[in-house]
Amino acid sequence: MTDLPFPLRPMLAKAVRDVPEPDGVAGGLVYEPKWDGFRAIVKIEDGTCEIGSRGSKLLTRYFPELVGALLRNLPDRCVVDGEIVIRQGDPGAERLDWEALSQRIHPAASRISLLAEQTPASFVAFDLPALGDDDLTAVPFAERRKALERVGAAFSAPVHLSQTTRDVGLARRWLVEFEGAGLDGVVAKPLGAAYEANKRLMLKIKHHRSADTVVLGYRVHTSGRGVGSLLLGLYDDDGELRNVGGISAFPDARRLALIEELEPDVMRDDDGEVVRGATERNRFASAKDVSFVRLQPRRVVEVRYDQMEGARFRHTVQFERWRPDREARSCTFEQLEIPAAYDLSEVLA
Repeated sequence: MTDLPFPLRPMLAKAVRDVPEPDGVAGGLVYEPKWDGFRAIVKIEDGTCEIGSRGSKLLTRYFPELVGALLRNLPDRCVVDGEIVIRQGDPGAERLDWEALSQRIHPAASRISLLAEQTPASFVAFDLPALGDDDLTAVPFAERRKALERVGAAFSAPVHLSQTTRDVGLARRWLVEFEGAGLDGVVAKPLGAAYEANKRLMLKIKHHRSADTVVLGYRVHTSGRGVGSLLLGLYDDDGELRNVGGISAFPDARRLALIEELEPDVMRDDDGEVVRGATERNRFASAKDVSFVRLQPRRVVEVRYDQMEGARFRHTVQFERWRPDREARSCTFEQLEIPAAYDLSEVLA
């Protein structure tokens, strides 16, 4: 009996700007929704279930409610690639909830048990690296997908089979429509591709938008030299300036230049001391320094972002350009594009 390929680093995707045409790709392309959850590699063997993360860390203990569901829905001896998500909202208006999902990674077993009842997770399957005694990683995706569809024909919630289409026009509609259900974009997969662990053979298309934001302050780089990240804000309907995220990953020379560039905006108290603030601690990195140097809220920067999660940018945003022509008070939430609502159950149908 052959060993199952587990733990397994998942196959990855590189970003492209637009949903690509299938022409010129050997075997063509198939398109899938891009799920905004935790990538998960599931192994079923000898009546047990293990769930590995993208980095091969075990997630099994954090999702006890999924273990039984996966054992019921998946055949014994298989490895399935997919995404763990959490569905929230009333029937007909469901969407993915990243915040609820992120809270599931908790050290306390009692808390995990409570959240498993309050915010149960779902699993969306989209690849099948192994089935029975067959290692399918060298098999073209078109064949792995057919095998997965045979397995998934009997799936029942909370285990689902991800949709696919070969219609590029429909994929472009998905990119627009599915965002309203909290999805992250669209993935294009070469039908002739083997499953190559940790290789970026797939293509991902995410939403690209821009916004003008106010620079609230900066964190010093972990090296102690230069700006590590800029903190950004937007004005809400009550005129309050709210922290919405940040920009990081500046080149070394740029980090040092920013210190001098931002110096005129640094807040100081009556004694000339730099005024500092602090953001909320992240429970995943509770030891991290969350202090920052406060700046006068008058400098405006245009940033690129993909989507919002509540009142914050979902991911770290990218610097586009300074906007000296913009007044800081004009940087409000009203400028942000709000996707039309779309029911998640329609995506999972």
